[in-house]
Amino acid sequence: MTEIEIIINKTAQDKIDFKDSVKVILQHPEFDFPQTFQSLETYILNAIPNKSTYDSETYRKAIQTIPLKPTLTPIVILNKNSTKIAFRKLKDLPKDEEEKIITSLLWIFKVTDSERRNTDCKNGCGHFWHNLE
Repeated sequence: MTEIEIIINKTAQDKIDFKDSVKVILQHPEFDFPQTFQSLETYILNAIPNKSTYDSETYRKAIQTIPLKPTLTPIVILNKNSTKIAFRKLKDLPKDEEEKIITSLLWIFKVTDSERRNTDCKNGCGHFWHNLE
């Protein structure tokens, strides 16, 4: 795992404050938008239990509770498109949308992974990232 991936997973587990982690990720010397986006996309798709549509009640709830204005472009895209199409469109947005995209995806992962840890992984699991110190 990269340092940024560790920060992402610690954020999902409430070991790092969400707002602080967004800043740390974006200002990290190794921050690379495409790589961070890919990590978040992979984590989110793995956390969603429905692998046929990559949609779930928790995923939809996560989108509705992203701590940004619901009229911002990334959130509109997430609301109006299927998961995979939304992610493709997010990748193509201009550079000035990167902070909003990372904030949105980090929040979605935080919510969906919290649900997974409270259900599928409640009695333990083999996910090494759920045991970060």
